[in-house]
Amino acid sequence: MSSTELPSVPATTVLPKVSPVRVAEGERLRSVGLPGITLTVRSRPPAREGLPPALYVHGLGGSSQNWSALMQELEGVVDGEAVDLPGFGDSPPPDDGDYSITGHARAVIRFLDASGRGPVHLLGNSLGGAVTTRVAALRPDLVRTLTLVSPALPELLVQRSAVPTALLALPGVANLFTRYTVGWTAEERVRGVLALCYGDPGRVSPEGFRNAVEEMERRMQLPYLWDAMTRSARGIVNAYTLGGQHGLWRQAERVLAPTLLVYGGRDQLVGFRMARKAARAFPDSRLLTLPEAGHVAMMEYPGTVARAFCELLSERGELIDSLRSDESAGDGGTAANSAGS
Repeated sequence: MSSTELPSVPATTVLPKVSPVRVAEGERLRSVGLPGITLTVRSRPPAREGLPPALYVHGLGGSSQNWSALMQELEGVVDGEAVDLPGFGDSPPPDDGDYSITGHARAVIRFLDASGRGPVHLLGNSLGGAVTTRVAALRPDLVRTLTLVSPALPELLVQRSAVPTALLALPGVANLFTRYTVGWTAEERVRGVLALCYGDPGRVSPEGFRNAVEEMERRMQLPYLWDAMTRSARGIVNAYTLGGQHGLWRQAERVLAPTLLVYGGRDQLVGFRMARKAARAFPDSRLLTLPEAGHVAMMEYPGTVARAFCELLSERGELIDSLRSDESAGDGGTAANSAGS
């Protein structure tokens, strides 16, 4: 067992009945059964046949819904799918209880191998950025381009505002936090997440806030919520301490795919100062910095991120269609359901 993996625990055998996951207009969900895991996949029908495939991977505490705004922006550019990692969104826990970076990367690789859609344009945020970095390094045959939004790559000096999320990795902390917050309403929890993840929480529309509260109420009914959060947080911390060829920065240097890096100047979870280091580490990289954005730039500024992605595709001669005519329409802000890196 590698140091990025955790001891196996039995999966939840009987899942409770909870309210259905929200599906925005034009989206669809499907369940994909793979060895040891079942994944829920969100997609939008492409604007036309023959568009190149893309796969979006969310961050800690998030879900495929985190990519809905960007998927809509890019529906005429790529044939996009967003996956709920095991234990998050509408995907049940993995059979082996492995929430490490390696475990999540294995789930993505299994999905891509089974779907036959690769190579894909691979996009990851935060935890998903670490996962997709590992996928791109280990399986370059599956990746056309790599887009990383505030990727959770190792930092020597972690921001103070990121410490509570890292503390989830410690034994017993999740139980203490659960007891401490037992009286918090879903609205209070969502406001806390927005304050942590957004550069300007005021960008979230009233409808987006209501949708986020609804999702928070749903996920709080899941008995494995904190196990998934805790073990995934521990997986990030373990990956931060892993050196040698398995270290994430070493793997970044091995990524062959053209890479777009997106960093927010108001990110409270991933240091803005890491942008230049990342730009140096990935061999074929270009950097987009958004001074007013927080941790989920693809939700705060989906139009801006989409245009940078299109420029990346244009460089490769793969831009088949342009963005929607109203390029700024997607930058009104949707509500985050990501609770950390």
